[in-house]
This record gives sequence, C-alpha cells and structure tokens, in this order.
Amino acid sequence: MKQLKLSIFIAFITLSISLSISAQQTGNVAGQVSDTFGAVVSGATVTAVDAAGIEKSAVTNRQGEFRISGLAPGTYTVRVAAVTFAVYENTEVVITPGKSEELIVALTVQAVEAQVEVSGAGEVSTDADRNASSLVLTEAEIEALPDDPDQLEAALQALAGPSAGPNGGQIYIDGFTGGRLPPRESIREIRLNQNPFSAEFERLGFGRIEILTKPGSDKFRGSAFFNFNDESLNSRNPFALNRAPSQARTFGGNLSGPVQKGKSSFFIDINNRNDDENQVINASILDSSFNIVPFQQDVTVPSQRFTISPRFDYQINTNNTLVARYSFTRVKADNFGGGFNLQSLTSKSSSTGHEFRLTETAILNPKTVNETRFQYEINRRNQIGDNSIPTINVSGAFTGGGSQIGTNFNNRNSFELQNYTTTSVGKESQHALKFGVRVRGITIKDQSESNFGGTFSFFGVRDPLTGNLLFSSIEQYRQKVLGNPDPIFNPNQFNITSGNPLADVKQYDMGLFITDDWRVRPSLTLSFGLRYENQTNISDSMNFAPRFSFAYSPGAGGARLPKTVFRGGFGVFYDRFGENFTLQSERFNGVNQAQYIVAGNQGILGQPVFSLGGVTNVPTVANIAALAPGTFTIRQIDPDLRAPTTYQYALSVERQLPLKMTGSIYFVGNRTIHQLRTRNINAPVCGLINICPTTSQQIQLLRPDPTQANIYQYESDGVINQQQLIFGLNAPINPKISLRANYRMGFAKSDTDGGFPAYTYDLSGEYGNSQQDIRHVFSLIGNFQLPWNIRMSPIIIARSGSPFNIIAGDDRNRDSITNERPTYSQLNNACAQRGLTFSFCDIGDISNPSTTVIPRNYGRGPSFFGVNLNFNKTVGFGKSRTPVARTIDGQAPSSAGEGANRPNNGGGRRGGGGGRGGGFGGGGGRRGGGGGFGGSDKPY
Repeated sequence: MKQLKLSIFIAFITLSISLSISAQQTGNVAGQVSDTFGAVVSGATVTAVDAAGIEKSAVTNRQGEFRISGLAPGTYTVRVAAVTFAVYENTEVVITPGKSEELIVALTVQAVEAQVEVSGAGEVSTDADRNASSLVLTEAEIEALPDDPDQLEAALQALAGPSAGPNGGQIYIDGFTGGRLPPRESIREIRLNQNPFSAEFERLGFGRIEILTKPGSDKFRGSAFFNFNDESLNSRNPFALNRAPSQARTFGGNLSGPVQKGKSSFFIDINNRNDDENQVINASILDSSFNIVPFQQDVTVPSQRFTISPRFDYQINTNNTLVARYSFTRVKADNFGGGFNLQSLTSKSSSTGHEFRLTETAILNPKTVNETRFQYEINRRNQIGDNSIPTINVSGAFTGGGSQIGTNFNNRNSFELQNYTTTSVGKESQHALKFGVRVRGITIKDQSESNFGGTFSFFGVRDPLTGNLLFSSIEQYRQKVLGNPDPIFNPNQFNITSGNPLADVKQYDMGLFITDDWRVRPSLTLSFGLRYENQTNISDSMNFAPRFSFAYSPGAGGARLPKTVFRGGFGVFYDRFGENFTLQSERFNGVNQAQYIVAGNQGILGQPVFSLGGVTNVPTVANIAALAPGTFTIRQIDPDLRAPTTYQYALSVERQLPLKMTGSIYFVGNRTIHQLRTRNINAPVCGLINICPTTSQQIQLLRPDPTQANIYQYESDGVINQQQLIFGLNAPINPKISLRANYRMGFAKSDTDGGFPAYTYDLSGEYGNSQQDIRHVFSLIGNFQLPWNIRMSPIIIARSGSPFNIIAGDDRNRDSITNERPTYSQLNNACAQRGLTFSFCDIGDISNPSTTVIPRNYGRGPSFFGVNLNFNKTVGFGKSRTPVARTIDGQAPSSAGEGANRPNNGGGRRGGGGGRGGGFGGGGGRRGGGGGFGGSDKPY
C-alpha cells in the first residue's frame, strides 16, 4: 500500500512538472481591438496562423479584448475581421515561450461592401460575453429589420424573447439607458441577451438589447431611401366593412466622411415618416329614436415623425478619443377615436426630444481603458383635448363626450453620467476586471388638467342580493336619457378632478459595480460581480446585488478548442421605483389636486340631465364637497416600500455541431419579491362576493377610517415566479447561407401586474398567470445569397397568446375600482349570450362555479405569426478602389411583412394596435394583420 501511495505521489509530481514545462514552452497573444477613433469593437474574429498554416481563433468580448493561448514559439500572422471594417493583418507577431504578446489593433471602416466570413461564428467559447443564447445582428441582418422605428423596437423585443423578470428587457443605445431608438440606417450592431449575469447592468440580461450606432468613415459615403405604402398593399381590418384609405411615406438618408483625415470624422442621418393611418370605431349607441344600434366608422389618424442625428468622432491623441452625438426628434399625432371611443374624444399631441451624448475613451496603458460617458436629454410633450364637457362612459358600449385632457404638458430634463474602467491583471492577464459608477437624475415639470370636466360611468344594473345583471349598461343609459326617474338608472359613478394642475418632481439614482472574469484555465472561466444601487424618494437603501456565473468546457485547452460548454449563473437584480409614481403621489396628495369619486350618493348622481346631445346640470366640485365629503381620494407611497428584487438562476449546455453550427439549451428561473402594486387601503370592508351597501353613508361607515375617503397606496408586496426553457441554433453554414433559430417555452405566475387587486383585503385570488406568461415563442432570422447578387433576409416570429384579465366591469365592493372578476357561472353565461366557445368559457371541471371567482388573467389572447421578408439587390458601377469588394453606389431593397392571427377584439383598455400590419408588437394595428390582447383588462 505504501509503495502504491509513493507511486501515485511520484506520478502526480511528474505530471505537474511536465504540465509546467509544457506551459512554459508555449506563449499567448492578447490585446484589444478598436476602430481608428478609439471605440472598442466587440465580436471581431482574431485568428493566429503559424508557418504551417495551422489556425487558432478567438472573438473579442464586450471591451474589445481577446486572448489566444497555447501557441508554440515562432512567427505568426494575426488577422482581425469584423463586419463593416477592413481586414487587419500583421505578419510579424513573434511568440516567445512563457510570455504574452500584446497587440493594440485599430480597424478602419470599410469604404465599400466586402464579404467577410467570421470564422469563429460556429464555435462555442467559455468567454463570459459569448454565451450561445446571445444574438449579435450584423449589418446585413439589421437591413432585414423593419425601417419604422416603432416596429423596429417591437421586432427587437420579439427577437430577444420574453424577458426573465417583471419589467421586460432594457434597451441601451451606445451604452446609455433609455433614449429614442435611432433609425435603422444609423445602427452598426445590435446585441441581444449578452452576458446575462454581468454586474455592469442593473436589470436581468435575458431580454436586454444593446444598440451601437455607426461611426464616421475615412472616405465619403452615403445613402438615401424612400418607402411608400398604402391600403392596396394591406389587408382589410377584420372589424371594418371596407378597406379604409391609408398611406405611409418614409424617406431619409445618411452621409459620413472625414473631417480631418486620420483625426476626425462625421456621420449624419435624417429620417422622416408621415403616416395617414385609420382606426375603426365599433360601438353601440342610441339613434334618434332612442333605439340601441351598432355604430361603425373609419377615422383617419395622421402622425408624423422627424429625426436628425449627427455624430462626430475625434482622436485627441494616440490614447484619447472623443465621440459626440446629438439627436433631435419631433413627433406629432392626432387621435380621432377608435374601438369604443367616439370622435368627440378627439385629442392632439406633439413632442420634441433633444439628446446630447459625449463619450471619452482613454487608453491608460496597454491593459487598461477608461471610458467616461455623459448624456443630457430634454423632452417636451404637449397634449390638447376638450375637457369643458363631461365624458360619458357606457361600459362595453361607447365612450363619448369630452376627451378630459385639457391643456397638458410634460417637461423632462435628465442626465446620465458613467465612468467605467476595464483592465486585466495576472501574469497572463487571467483576470479581466471592470468597475465603474453610474449616476442618473431627472427633473419633471408636469401640467395635467385631465378629468377637470368629470366622467360619468354606467356599469349596468345588478340585483342587490344575487349580483346578477338586470339591465345592461347601454339600457341603463337609455333609460336615463328617456328621463326614467328610478334611481337604479342613475350613473354608477361620477369622478372629477380639480385644483392646481402643476406638479413637479426630482429623482436621482446611482449604481456602483465591479466584475472579474477569471480565466482559471482555457476550459474554465469564473465570473464574479457585485453591484450596489440606491435612489431618492424611497427609503430602501440596502440594495446589494451579487452576481456569479461560470463556463466550463471539458477537455478544452492547448490546441483543443471547446466543443461543449456548460454554463450556469445566479444573480440578484433590483428595479427602480419610477419617478411617475412619485409625481402622482405629489399631485394627488390632498393639497395640490383633489380627486372626487362619487358612488352610492343618489342626490349627486341623480342631479345631471342626460340627452342625446350630452349632459347638463353637472355637479360641481363645491356641490360634491358639501354633499359628499367622503369622496375625496388621495395617493401616497408606503413608507416601507422596497425596490422590487429578483433572484435569477440559469443553467445551460452549448455544443458545437457539424456544418459550423452551434446548439444550446438554457433553463432560466427567477423569483421576484417586493413587486409593486396599488391598493385602496381605506376601502369599505365588504365580502368578496357579497355586494356592499348602496348608500354613501353606509359605505363610509365600513371604511377602516370613516373620517377619510379612498387612499390609494403604492406598495411592494407582490411576487412573480417564472421559468423558461430556451433552445437555440446558430447555423452559419457557408458565406451564402446563415440561419439563427430560437425557441422558448415559458411559465410565469404572479399575484400582481402592478395595478389594483380585485379585492383590497383578500389577495388569495390574485395569484395566477402573469402577463409575461407567453408559453411558446419562436424566432428565425436568416441570410441567403441568391443568384444575380440578390440577398434575401427573412425574419419569422411566432408566439402563443398572452394572458388577459376578464372583469365584470362594475364596482361591487365599492373600492372605486371597476376590476371585480366574475364567477365561473357568470362568465359561462356571458360566453353563451355572445356565442363564444373559448376554452375559458367551459366550466365542466369547476366545483362550485356559482360562487367561485375566476383567477386573475384567466383569459388567453390569440397567437401571432409574423414574417418580414427583405430582398436586397446591389448594383455596382464605377471603378473599384479595393481588391476585396466592388464599389457600391446604390441598393434597391424590397420588403414585405405580414401578420397572421385571430383578430384583436377591441384591444382592451391598455391594448391597442401598433402601426401598420405586419409589425411584431402584437397589437391589432390600424390595418390588417397584427393582433393580441396586450395583457389588457376585458369586461365580460
């Protein structure tokens, strides 16, 4: 036994010495890749070729860094290739045993289009930034995306997939949070879902979208385009009798070139969009004979968007560069009704936005880069509508009268300051460190005259004992117009706002982070991170967010490239409490503005006189304050409110497949606590099913504090549980054919989506499907080089329906919120009356259907299938100035988009369509195609 132990010890020592000697006999090449103005280039392929032609490759990470290990001593040729850049080649890179050769590579922008094959595209890697679930869209793939900015954003969110977390994915533009999406023509690269557990970012990485804009070029180049679309190219809206006239015109262009050759350059893009869309009003109204009749009307909805964005790149010296970018956007839109909303609710809106961005990059030494970014935004939004007459809301039939907007404006000034440092430490730079700080601030000055004219609501007449519907809302309104004096036909609710329309708020937040990507060995990378966040306007300050992930490839190392990579990670993520919540609490604090909600007071509700022409003898604020003092409503923030906190974990397997393909399987789970909700903490204490008393005096006595009325409080006691299984395939088969496919199966449950619960004092029925519970999502993006130099780029997105909430459309528990849900029997009866056969109408397996209330988000909207197909033909003329590509002077693109699904039945309160049919937003659109319920509340 002793001899055996001694033999094992000697073998171990011998093996360790041999490995040490082997490691000392090889060397490394490492460095950073940037453009000529110092901006780092991620996703570039770096290839080292020895004298025998043997290649080893690596891909630059988010900081533009790369490392190729295990190189035998000798002279190598190092090539760097990246899309839109000329190929870099250095034939005199000498590798010395036991040392690392450092390279600083500056790529020049390609003046003409070139075919660049990225050799590492079909490989798996243990780099933290190269998770196989990520997606980096090249310039050719970006051209296949919609050119409309709204549809472009929707398409990117669809490609990124459902976010793992409560608030969806976050969009970064040149490293800055928020801001308007730039035109497609000015985008150089788009990254989706990269390095999901990085401590650099506040939100979860699954669903994150990073957009990098184009720099200037060292030669003059430009492009121009014009797109036209009208009703003849679109299908009829399924709710319209005819295909209404519509037209969309988009034109723009860009120009780039040098300012001082080798020192500075510029890039400027201009985009203008004019849309004459249409909406369909589908309502039930009273005709001149007081009969209930259906009403349908097509209304034109014009809008205009103009954007101009110049960018300036300047190389201060060999180690410092400066990038300045300005963006101006102007948007105008008119709203002439749609759905249940009649044309009398007309409103006009306009907005302007100015964005100023500065980025300074300093190379402190060959291993350390410091980047400072500053952004300042000025946004102005104005909205005008008639609030001189009350709104009449007849639930499920029509909404008419005044729009209750008045003269509103919202002025926002915000800034964002970042300072990040990237460096590497260790003998062979095994540790890639990044640390930094981000500070943001916003100031809002807001004027709101909304609902200064008041709103009357008719929900229908119900039996006070059983809750069964006796008269529909439209019949209730009809009887009131006919002058029926019975108080059961009075409006169910009247609410009006008065006071100072001006309110302002300031909010600041900061985040500190440090990350360490430690390459323990070629087969194992460990990533550690810690982030701390804090903000004003809430007292929650202990927001520490540790992050950890690993990537392990068995057998990789030396000359053996990774074939299979196992990844995993865990992280804590926080969401900020938005400034709009603070603005609302400041506005309705009981001093600035007064909001009165009258229900059960027949003296006030019976006062107005209704006719086909509108309503007169409207109660004033003074009347209400004198006759119904218990109707005063305020908003406040829970003093113990916490920032929403998400705990996320993920495990994956990535495998290199034949034909340069890679496949991946990811399991992602997360649990969110302290999710935000709003609750009326002084609502009457009534049963969940039993109806409250009908008089305001009785209602007031049932409140926890009878001296107060409604108190809407923002709280943080909600939870979300979510799991996703993600399958990915990346197939760069050859330079002419490439495909990327992604399928996600997900489940999400929660007890709030941020709004009010159905019953303030019993949240047990709130746990159900989350609005993010989209079970199946599939996306495919491809690139095909066809004969005659035609490129075809399809994007296919399919997904199952989103959940939506089914509500009864009345306020039976007198908490002033009309979101009570029906029982299973009531829902079944409503489905039978309308001839609906959806799965949620079936109550065969439900016990006690007459007393059991349906869960939240019980409905399921229609599925969606969308195709965006782009054909691109390049026509070259003129003398070629480079041997690697032909000169390009013009492109003739052709695209077609179509959405196929069941129609959107109204869009709900928060639903509604996107722009043109064929977009990926899931809204019904103003033309054919599109669709989806958007997680809206729907009265049954």
